[in-house]
Amino acid sequence: MSGFSGALLLSAVLLPSIPGAAAGTEPKGPVHKDVPAVSMPASQSGKAGIIGRDGVPMVLVIAGEFTMGDRQFGPVHKVYLDAFYMDQYEVRTSLYNAFLKANKREKPYNWQLVDMEADGDRPVIGVDWYDAEAYCRWAGKRLPTEAEWEKAARWTDGRTYPWGNSRLDKTKASYNWDGKRRWDGYRTLSLVGGYEAGKSPYNIYDLAGNVWEWVADWYDRDAYKNSATRNPQGPPAGEFKVFRGGSALSHSADVTAALRNRGSPTGRAITIGFRCAQSVPKPSPFPARPAQ
Repeated sequence: MSGFSGALLLSAVLLPSIPGAAAGTEPKGPVHKDVPAVSMPASQSGKAGIIGRDGVPMVLVIAGEFTMGDRQFGPVHKVYLDAFYMDQYEVRTSLYNAFLKANKREKPYNWQLVDMEADGDRPVIGVDWYDAEAYCRWAGKRLPTEAEWEKAARWTDGRTYPWGNSRLDKTKASYNWDGKRRWDGYRTLSLVGGYEAGKSPYNIYDLAGNVWEWVADWYDRDAYKNSATRNPQGPPAGEFKVFRGGSALSHSADVTAALRNRGSPTGRAITIGFRCAQSVPKPSPFPARPAQ
C-alpha cells in the first residue's frame, strides 16, 4: 500500500496558497517576549507538567521507546524519544487572537467569522504551517515532531486511538460519525478538551478529530524506511508538511493515531490547526557552585 491516498488530502479541505508566499521563505524573526496572560476554559484543569508562556498547560511525555507506524503507514518501527512537553489542548482562537494583537501577521482564513465570545475556546483554524510555527516560537515553544505527536497519541503500546483500541464513536472524538456532517462555521468545531473519554494516557485531549494538527516534519512517504531510531526529525526538506489526527469533517478511517497526511506549508484550511511542544531542558554537566 502506498501509505497515502488522495482521499486524505480531500478530507483536509486545503485552500490555495497565500499569494507571494513560498515554502521555506517565512522570515524567522525574534520571538516576541511579551506574551499577555490569557484566561483558560474551565475544562482546562487536568494535571500537566508545566504551564506554557501562553498560559496553556503542558503535559510531560517521559523519555523512552515507543512503537511508530502501522501496517498501512509503515513500516512499523521502534523509536526512542527524549522527554518533552506537549500542549494539553489544541491552540484556541482566543490565544491566537492575543498572538495577532502582539504581532503584525496576516489573519487566518475566515477569521472575520470568529465570534470570540462563542468561539474563543474552539481551536484556531485557517492557519498555514508558518503561522503555526510562528505562534509556537512567540510562546517560547515549537511545533512537535511527527514522532513526538505520534507518541503523545499512541503511548508506548502502538494503540489505534489515543484512548486505546476500543471502537471510535461520537463520545470520544469530534469527527464525521454519520457521514452527513458539513462545514457550518466555527460551530462545527468542538470546544477544546471536550472529550474526556478520548484523551490519551498522557492526559492530552483531541488528538483524534476536531482539527488536523500541523507538525514540524517535512513529508516523505518513505520516511519511516530511513528514519533515525532516536529523536527523528524527519526529512531535511520537501514539498509538503505533515499534519496528523483527523478533523470534525473526517470519516472514521482518517482518525486513527498512526495515519499521516500532508499539505503545502503555505496552504490554509478550515480543518487544520495545531498545538505546540517544548523540549525538556537537559541538566548541566557542571555542578552548581556553592554560594559564597
